[in-house]
Amino acid sequence: MSTAQTKVLIAGAGPTGLTLALWLTRLGIPVRLFDKDAGPGETSRALAVQARTLEFHRQIGIVDDMIAAGVKIEQLTVHTPAGVAAKLPLADFGRGISPYPFAFALPQDIHERILIVHLERAGVQVERDTELVAFEDKGSSVVATLRKNGTDEIVSAAYLAGCDGARSAVRHGLGIGFPGGTYEQAFYVADVDGRGDVTRNGMDTVISAYGFAIVMPVRQSGSLRLIGIVPKAHEADEEITFEAIRADIERDTGVTIDKVNWFSTYRVHHRVADRFRVGRVFLAGDAGHIHSPAGGQGMNTGMGDAVNLAWKLAAVVQGRADPRLLDSYEPERIAFARKLIHSTDQAFRVATSGSRLVGLFRRYLMPKILRLGLRKTFGSRRFFGLISQTRIQYRESAISSGKAGTIEGGDRLPYVPAANGDNFEPLRSLDWQVHVYGEANGEFRAMLASTGIPVHVFAWSDIAEAAGLQRDGAYLVRPDGHVALASPVQEAAAFQRYLAGLAIKPRLAERAPYRITGTMHSLA
Repeated sequence: MSTAQTKVLIAGAGPTGLTLALWLTRLGIPVRLFDKDAGPGETSRALAVQARTLEFHRQIGIVDDMIAAGVKIEQLTVHTPAGVAAKLPLADFGRGISPYPFAFALPQDIHERILIVHLERAGVQVERDTELVAFEDKGSSVVATLRKNGTDEIVSAAYLAGCDGARSAVRHGLGIGFPGGTYEQAFYVADVDGRGDVTRNGMDTVISAYGFAIVMPVRQSGSLRLIGIVPKAHEADEEITFEAIRADIERDTGVTIDKVNWFSTYRVHHRVADRFRVGRVFLAGDAGHIHSPAGGQGMNTGMGDAVNLAWKLAAVVQGRADPRLLDSYEPERIAFARKLIHSTDQAFRVATSGSRLVGLFRRYLMPKILRLGLRKTFGSRRFFGLISQTRIQYRESAISSGKAGTIEGGDRLPYVPAANGDNFEPLRSLDWQVHVYGEANGEFRAMLASTGIPVHVFAWSDIAEAAGLQRDGAYLVRPDGHVALASPVQEAAAFQRYLAGLAIKPRLAERAPYRITGTMHSLA
């Protein structure tokens, strides 16, 4: 049997696998992407798309398609049995933090279809009805056996990425533990056409001493997503049907349901794999971590895994970085996954606890805390940073170094908007770059010229100062928009040492359709 060749073999064509494949393709890396299912999902599933994910989509030129297909969530309305307890604006609550300062909903099936369309335009087809039977890390490659329609195929790849969900065949094949547990409550989720006192283009949360329910738009057609706790009287039912709990759902959500488009019940797990990497095999997305839906973080975290892994794999495969660069993937992403599990677990327990004391807090105090805390700009910005994933940082990473202003190596590059552009535009190159806010001295630029890393100089502004940047400081920015090295002074030798330490080289011009070579940007 002959052996097929590829650079990166990706198991699982959900949002994580599709994102990994698209980023790698944009970076010029041949991939094969397969999935055991016959076709993409046809239900909405995950809805929330966070600002950081939209920023990543902008880098590869697909964000406009995403925004055109989704719904901007303009307001969060908190209801209690006594009436409306709080109205919190979400249309612009992250203003100045991200080019996408709003809450955003896009059904997962549409999200996946957009990713698939862009992959197909790049010449990559998802291989459906294809199962991973076995794989072996040979040291210099991974040899996998794929099965489709009863026929086996041997594929040799430089690397294998397991993006194949909570029951990951890749994780099982590696023998990696998946510790955690399952929450006791059962939940329902339904997409419906219905009527009621719901906020247009908003999210309504109904909280009481007994639990909670959420109502939010699913599609531009006007259908609604309903989420809540299955009534205790039906938790033990062998099959929980919609009609059995229709009255409870309509009472809790305030929605009169005319048509049910999708209904499901589930129990929520919280788990993080012991490892995200073994040799040439990596885990990403639900294969490595699953957690409560609190805050709409799950899908976005998986896609963040994919971006983090993609640029590192591309650099190593193309000989533009030392293979040690890949060592940073697991510590960066597993640390965030564990932190996320802890924070979502706390929020989830408060939202679902059957304790009378917690129930009273949920009904009477929590709305007041939200109303008071988010009324102020500071509170809104903190809330946005918390859920939007714009505050993710890798300061403890071995490839993060230095501090200039309040920005440290590992931080996401602060967003600096202006009337005629912003400092995120050069990130479309998907390449390493240096940013200076103020003036770059000639010697610094001349000495960095030999590295091939472009220097982008932005006019100093009050916005840059407020973002925590240091005037005339220099920042080496990774392809994913995180700062690798922050220096309060323009010392070229420090940047040269960093680049040499990981053998980093810029992308070749023919591999960089989005490469930007301009060096002066006015953001005043």
